[in-house]
Amino acid sequence: MKAVILAAGEGTRLWPFTYSEPKPMIPIANKPILQYVVEALVKQGVRDIVLVVGYKRERIQSHFGDGKHFGARIEYAFQTKQVGKAGTGYALSMAKNHVKGEFLVLPGDNIIESATLAEIAKLKGNALLVTESPTPSKYGVVQMTGDSVANIIEKPEMQISNTISTGIYKFNESIFQYIEMANRAGQHRLTEAIQRLISMEHLGVVLTTGMWRDVVYPWDITGMNAEALLRVEQHLAGTIEKGAYINGPVWLGDGCVVRSGAYINGPVILGENCEVMPGACIFPATSIGNNVVIGPHAVITHSVLMDNCSLGAAAHVSHSVLGYGVKLGPNTSVSPAKARVEIEGEMKEIESVGSMIGEETDIGACSVVNGGLIIGPECKAAAGSRVWHNLPASAIIM
Repeated sequence: MKAVILAAGEGTRLWPFTYSEPKPMIPIANKPILQYVVEALVKQGVRDIVLVVGYKRERIQSHFGDGKHFGARIEYAFQTKQVGKAGTGYALSMAKNHVKGEFLVLPGDNIIESATLAEIAKLKGNALLVTESPTPSKYGVVQMTGDSVANIIEKPEMQISNTISTGIYKFNESIFQYIEMANRAGQHRLTEAIQRLISMEHLGVVLTTGMWRDVVYPWDITGMNAEALLRVEQHLAGTIEKGAYINGPVWLGDGCVVRSGAYINGPVILGENCEVMPGACIFPATSIGNNVVIGPHAVITHSVLMDNCSLGAAAHVSHSVLGYGVKLGPNTSVSPAKARVEIEGEMKEIESVGSMIGEETDIGACSVVNGGLIIGPECKAAAGSRVWHNLPASAIIM
């Protein structure tokens, strides 16, 4: 059986982290989200994979190549234009000439266990994998009649059910005729094609209680990261000086240096060639990419720092995401708070969230970044700044 992974979208709701990177390549526990999907399929014995790519596709192709390094055989289908913000049906149609018979369809922005895929792969005929969610309004809510899908309602305003679509399907080739019908009507969501399918054919349901995580908004990255880190194993490479304290599952990459007096409490992962200075503290649910410098007495907890970041002495980062190359000066604080965040016209209430800081942003010493902010890429804030509102790309605070 082949699998088709939909990885062509731009992921605008995840800006600023999709500024130069497609959504499926956002790192979670130092691996692209898409890599978790590929690895789960391979572990389940599904090695023939079609990646539907579009936005920043060269980033995906350069990482995965022909799939050999991942134990897979990967081919690519190219989506050359975006059709609205949720053109998943249109994206799947790009794979039409790459599949025959039954095949799996998966989003490229979920983390899922291999065993969960087994539940849908063994079912005969068309099928949808569903799960229970405490926040169903973020997803397509599934209404069922017996063991069949009766309806899928996208992001209902009123709570109908907690049963949601994971976006993971098993189809046969008939799905393409329904996609074509929907596209002709100007409807490009896969769920719109499925409404036509369920009026003509049976679409079975598999309810999973296995691990399934997706990322919709920037602050979802830290939750997904924390989930992935629950599976991190102890691996201590590099140099750990006498007097450094490491507790719990910590993955320390090659070339890392942990100075005397530093404290790391796992689950934590650090990539290659990082330096953790004396007195620095890294607390659980934190991922740190390659070539990152953590200054003396800096504190990080429940956060994601991508490659090439640097934190000055006594900087503090909590429940936040720092994009590639972000620099925080000494005594700068990025701390969580209760926040109301607007994403594409939708207002989201978040009980506790830090800030989402885009790549190559430089925030000077002794600055404070309020919780719940979205800071664009390549911004600059002078020393002593108080950042209290969202910033567009390349903004300057003097």
